[in-house]
Amino acid sequence: MTASSEQIIIFDTTLRDGEQCPGATMTFEEKLQVAELLDEMGVDVIEAGFPIASEGDFEAVTEIAKLAKTSVICGLARANFGDIDRAGEAIKLAKRGRIHTFIGTSPLHRQHQLQLDQDQVHEKVIASVTRARQYTDDVEWSAMDATRTEHDYLCRVVEAAIKAGATTINIPDTVGYALPEDYYDLIMMLRNRVPGIEKIVLSTHCHDDLGLAVANSLAGVRAGARQIECTINGLGERAGNAALEEVVMAIRTRHDLLPHRTGIKSEMLSRASRLVSAVTNFPVQYNKAIVGRNAFAHESGIHQDGVLKNTETYEIMTPESVGVGKSSLVMGKHSGRAAFKSKLKDLGYDLGDNAMEDAFNRFKALADRKKHVYDEDIEALVDEGVAHAHDRIKVASLTVIAGTMGPQTATLTLDIDGQQTTVQSVGNGPVDATFNAIKMLMPHEARLDLYQVHAVTEGTDAQAEVSVRLEEGGRIVTGRSADPDTLVASARAYVAALSKLVVKRQKVAQAQHGV
Repeated sequence: MTASSEQIIIFDTTLRDGEQCPGATMTFEEKLQVAELLDEMGVDVIEAGFPIASEGDFEAVTEIAKLAKTSVICGLARANFGDIDRAGEAIKLAKRGRIHTFIGTSPLHRQHQLQLDQDQVHEKVIASVTRARQYTDDVEWSAMDATRTEHDYLCRVVEAAIKAGATTINIPDTVGYALPEDYYDLIMMLRNRVPGIEKIVLSTHCHDDLGLAVANSLAGVRAGARQIECTINGLGERAGNAALEEVVMAIRTRHDLLPHRTGIKSEMLSRASRLVSAVTNFPVQYNKAIVGRNAFAHESGIHQDGVLKNTETYEIMTPESVGVGKSSLVMGKHSGRAAFKSKLKDLGYDLGDNAMEDAFNRFKALADRKKHVYDEDIEALVDEGVAHAHDRIKVASLTVIAGTMGPQTATLTLDIDGQQTTVQSVGNGPVDATFNAIKMLMPHEARLDLYQVHAVTEGTDAQAEVSVRLEEGGRIVTGRSADPDTLVASARAYVAALSKLVVKRQKVAQAQHGV
C-alpha cells in the first residue's frame, strides 16, 4: 500500500493492542462483529490479532481475513520464524494481507528483555523481515521502544529493515514517553538520515501514558509519517493508545494545519465506539473527546445561549459528523413509525421490515414506561433486538419480591423453543434469586465471570444495560441486555449468554459425532 502526500492510512489495532488492555478480552464472535464494522467504516488496515498467542487468536485472524471486503488484514509476529509462519498462515486467505513483525531496539529492551547485543538484534531484523516477505509483499516492521533507542542504532536497524523488504516502518512510542516535539524531531531525523526511507510508509504508534498519544501521532504526521496506528476509544495497554476517533476528527477539523485526509466514514464513529465499549465492557467516560456522552452537551447558560444563536460558537464540529443526533430528546410515546424509522436512519441503522416492527414495538413499550427517551435509549434497544432476534430461549415474565425481610424470591417464566415453563426460586438478593431460577430451568455448570450494570442515560428511570460473561469448560460467552428494570435486563443478559452456550455445546457435539 502506498500513500500520497495527502492520504493518511488508518491502521486500527483495537483487536490486537486494544484487546491486551486488562479485562478487555473479546470472544470470537465479538471480534468478527468489530472487524466487520471497522471494514465498513473505511479502516485501511485492521490488525486482527496475534496469531501465535492462542488458537483462538489464530482462528479469529483467519476468519477476519476471509470475510474482510476492503481492509488490509494484518497479523502481528515477534522476530522469530514460528510467529511469522503462523501469521502468514492466518492471513493467507485475505484479499490483501500484511505481516507486522517487531523487536525491541532500545538499550533497556536489548539488555534486559532480549539479552541480545546490537549486532544480534540487527540480524534478527533482517531475518524476520526476509521471512515475512515469503508470505506477502506487504510487510511492516516495528522498532519497539523506538523513542528510547539511540539515534544512530535506530537509523541502522530501520535501514536494514527497508533493505530486507519492509514496506512500512513503524516508530512506536511504546511506553508513552515522548513529547510532541520529541516525536516530531525523531521522525524528521529518520527521514533525513536513512537511505531509501522515501520509498516506504512511516507509521506512528503512540501510547497515552502521559496523555499525549494523539498529540504525538499528529506531530508524526506533520513530520512526514503517513500511517497512524490507533484504537477505538483509545483502548490499549496501560493508559491506552491514540484514539482513532480523535486523530480522524483532528485531521478533518484542522485541515488548515493538517492538509490531509483519511478514508474513514466519520458518521460511524459513535456507533463503533458504542460497539467496542459494549463487547469489552469498558464504559466510555462522559467527557471523552468526540464520542463521549457530553461531547456535544451544553449545560452552562452562556454556552446554551451561544449555541442557540449559532452552534459554531461552542461546537467546532457537528454532532452529525460523528454519528450523533442533533438532539438528545426528540422521541416519545406519541412518535409514529415514520418518525421512528427516520430516527433510526439518522443513528445509522437500516433494519428489515420485521426487525423494524419489533424495534418500534419495544420503543413504544419503553416510551410508556420512561419519561424521556434519548438517542442512547433507542440505540440500546435496537442493538439488543438485533443481538437476540434468533435466541431460542427468551424471558417471558419475571416477578421478584425483595426487601429487608429476606430471602428474596423470583418467579420466572422462560420461553424455550416456543414452550413456556415457570419456576420460583430464592436467593441472597434479587439478582441471585433470578439467576437461580434460570439455572433451575436451564441446568448448567457455567461460572459467572462478569456481571456488570451501567445506566444508559441519566435519571432514576434510565435504562440499565447489563453485561454477563459465562465460562464453561474453556468456552466463554457474553450476553447483553437493556431495560429500565435492572432485574429484567439482568435475566435477559444471563439467558442470552446461556443461549450462546447451548449453541456452542451443539457445535462441539456435532463435531464429535462427525455431523
